[in-house]
This record gives sequence, structure tokens and C-alpha cells, in this order.
Amino acid sequence: MAHIIVVGNEKGGAGKSTVSMHVATALARMGHKIGVLDLDLRQKSLGRYLLNRQAFADSENLDLAMPIYKELPEIDQSTLQPGENAFDHRLSAAVAGLEAECEFILIDCPGSHTRLSQVAHSLADTLISPLNDSFVDFDLLAHIDSDGETITGPSVYAEMVWNARQLRAQAGLKPIDWIVIRNRMGAQAMVNKQKMEAALDKLSRRIGFRVAPGFNERVIFRELFPRGLTLLDLKDVGVTQLNISNVAARQELRDLVKALNLPGITPDF
Repeated sequence: MAHIIVVGNEKGGAGKSTVSMHVATALARMGHKIGVLDLDLRQKSLGRYLLNRQAFADSENLDLAMPIYKELPEIDQSTLQPGENAFDHRLSAAVAGLEAECEFILIDCPGSHTRLSQVAHSLADTLISPLNDSFVDFDLLAHIDSDGETITGPSVYAEMVWNARQLRAQAGLKPIDWIVIRNRMGAQAMVNKQKMEAALDKLSRRIGFRVAPGFNERVIFRELFPRGLTLLDLKDVGVTQLNISNVAARQELRDLVKALNLPGITPDF
């Protein structure tokens, strides 16, 4: 069976699609078969990213490592039994189709609570939740007192993950390996940054996730989107010398892939 990686939280702008694209492409470049599903059926940022990649590779005659991107198949509503959900069937069919040919399946969830996102979380072997280094985003995981230190209780997203864990336990599946990654961090050692680190460490022990470093805020991530490229593709498109920011960003990706501790994966890029 394929190892399922879900990238999710319930807030937009945390960098889910950027993380998804770089993790998927890194695995593909290392020679692993990885399928990709984008559950944001309206915006499809990850889907657009991969379509841009294919179009650019074709136009420039480049042989770029390419994850296998599939859209959710349509389901004949008349075939559903009373009480069955069409979205459940669409997601199940998409996963089943990719499992036959992939070692990994990465599912990028929308930045909101949807039926598809809820079901996807219950399928996750590895769950990656990007989080901006802000207490606004932290509130998605837990409520915190005005001192910025005292956690008063779990929030909506943490409760959804808890429910997904319960469903997996009832089905006899292995527990979700949940990794919260701190994204778009600034370089300065600010008081807020230190408080976020302490709060996440405390919460991780309370509700059961690991904390890993993500990506610092970099313009290059936005610049690469129209061509569907990632940091690992720069030399393939003629960039002979990486600048300091690009080198640092590649190291961040290497550290992230290593922290995920995916089965059979040793970052060698």
C-alpha cells in the first residue's frame, strides 16, 4: 500500500501548496513514484502548479521529475446508496487509482473545513500542518491565554485531527505521524518567535505532534509558480550558480524531508 501524506490545516496562506509541491517534487527527483491529489476543488493551487510544470517542461523540452497528478473522478449519483456521500467515493476512487502505481500519495487539503479534508485526514499516515509563526495561526491548534504562554484548550483543527486518529484506531490502522512545521519564519530572534517556540513545544507534548522547521519567507517561491518549478529544478533550467538565499532554501527543504522520516527516504539532493 502507498504511504499517504496529507498536507492540511484549516487556514489559508500558511504555505500548504508550496510545501506540497516541494515535498512531492523532492520525492519524484529521488526516483520515487508519488501521486498527488488537490482537494481544493475551486482554487486548485497545487493542481495549477503541476500543470504549469508540465506545460513549461514541454515548451522547453525539459525532462523534469514529475509527480503523477490526478483530479478526483466524477461519481454517478444514481449509484449511491441512501446516506452515502459522493465526495467520499470520489476520494476513495482517486486514492485507489494511484495506489496501484505509487509508493507515496500526497493529498493537499483546502484551507477550510470540508468533507473531503475531513476524510483525507483519516487516511493520513503522515500529516503535515504548515503554520505561520504567528499566534493568529496558533489559535487554529489551541486557545492560549493573553500571556501568550498558558494553553487553555485545543481548538477546532486539533479536534478534527483527534477525531481522525480515533477513526484510524477503530479501523486498526497505525497512528498518524503528525508534524507541525513552522513556516515563513523571520530571521530575527524576536520575542514573539521565542514565545511561539515555547508554546508549540508545550502543545506538542499535550496533543501529540512533532515540530519541524519549514521555509523562511522568500520571494523565489512566488516567482517559480508560473513555470511550475521548485528550488531543486534551478540547475535544470540553466541557473549555474545559486545565490545564498537559494542555497539556504534548499537546505530548509532537505531538513524538512529528513524531519518527515518517511519510510525508505534519505534526502540525497
